[in-house]
Amino acid sequence: MTKIDIISGFLGAGKTTLIKKLLDESFKGEKIVLIENEFGEIGIDGGFLKDAGVEITEMNSGCICCSLVGDFGAALKQVLADYAPARIVIEPSGVGKLSDVVAAVERVQAESPDLHLNSFVTVVDAAKAKVYMKNFGEFFNDQVEHACAIILSRTQKIDQHKLDGAVALLREKNPKAAILTTPWDQLTGAQILTAMEGGQDLAHELMEEIEHHHHDHEHHHHGHHHDHDGHDHSHCDHEHGHCEHEHHHEHGDTCTACCGHDHHHHDHDADEVFTSWGRETPRKYSREELQEALSALALGEDYGYILRAKGMVPCDDGTTWLHFDLVPEEFQIREGAADYTGRLCVIGSDLKEDQLEKLFLLV
Repeated sequence: MTKIDIISGFLGAGKTTLIKKLLDESFKGEKIVLIENEFGEIGIDGGFLKDAGVEITEMNSGCICCSLVGDFGAALKQVLADYAPARIVIEPSGVGKLSDVVAAVERVQAESPDLHLNSFVTVVDAAKAKVYMKNFGEFFNDQVEHACAIILSRTQKIDQHKLDGAVALLREKNPKAAILTTPWDQLTGAQILTAMEGGQDLAHELMEEIEHHHHDHEHHHHGHHHDHDGHDHSHCDHEHGHCEHEHHHEHGDTCTACCGHDHHHHDHDADEVFTSWGRETPRKYSREELQEALSALALGEDYGYILRAKGMVPCDDGTTWLHFDLVPEEFQIREGAADYTGRLCVIGSDLKEDQLEKLFLLV
C-alpha cells in the first residue's frame, strides 16, 4: 500500500517548509518519494529538498493542471514501478487547482489498487488570504474549497483580528475542513499529520464531489462553476497598495484583466493568467544590490503583478551564496549552498520582462 499526500497551496504559502517539517518529524524511516510540479522555467526547490534524501521528479515544463492526461499520470506510475514507496508526497504548482490534482490521482488509483489517497491539504498564508481570494479566486478558492484540512502559515505575524477575518473567509469557502491556526513551531509534525489525516469521512465526501464535478465537466463540456458573491471587487485595497480585480469571471466574460482573450465557456488554465520569468546567470551580486532589487520587486508595480520570486546567486565576496524568497511586500535573504550557476525565478501576471532584466542587472 502506498499512501499519497497532496500538499497544495498558493505561491509562497510555505508548502516546502511544511514538507520539510513533515520529513524531519513525521516521515522518518518511511520510503518516500516527493513529486514536485514547478510552474516556471527553472526549478528552485529541488536542491533544497534533495538534502533530505528524497527522490524528486521535477516537471518544470508546465503546471500540473495543464498536463494531467500525460505527464503527471505517467510520472506517478513510474514512481510506483521504480520505487514502490510507502508514501508519495505531491507538491503541486502553487497555481494548480487542487480539484484537478485529486482527480488525476484518482485516475491512476483506478488502475493501481495499492494506491491510497491519504490526504489532500492546502497551505494558506494567513496574511494574504483576503487579497489572493479577490485577485486570483479561480485558483486560490479551488485549493481552499477542495481541501480536507487548511494549514495556515505565518499566523504569528498577524494580529488576532486579521487572523479571525482570514479564518472567516476560508470557512465561507469550506465549512468542513479542519483549519490549523497555531504557529508551526508550536506544533509537532505528528500533530500536523493527524490533522491532515483526520476526517476521513470529509475526505471521502470531497472526493465524491470532485469525481462528480469532473464527470459533469467531461459530459457537458462546460467549465467549473465558481461562486460569485455579487459584490463589486474592483475597489482598491489601500492596505496592500494595489487594486484588487477578480480573476474569476462569469462564463461569457472577456478576461481582459488576464490576457486580453475571450475565454467564453471554459475555465482558465494557469498559463493563461500566470507567467514566469527565469534566468540562469553567473553574475555575482553584492548584498546591497540584491537587497535593493528585491525591495523594488516586493513593493513596486513597475514589474507586473508579482506573486513569488526565488533564487540563489553567488555573492561578490567570492565565497558566499545568497538565497532569497519573496512574496508581495516581504522577502528574506539568507546564506545557502552553492549551485552550478546563479538562478532567478519570478512568477506573477503581466510580467515586464525587460524591466526584470534591468532590475537584476542582466543588461
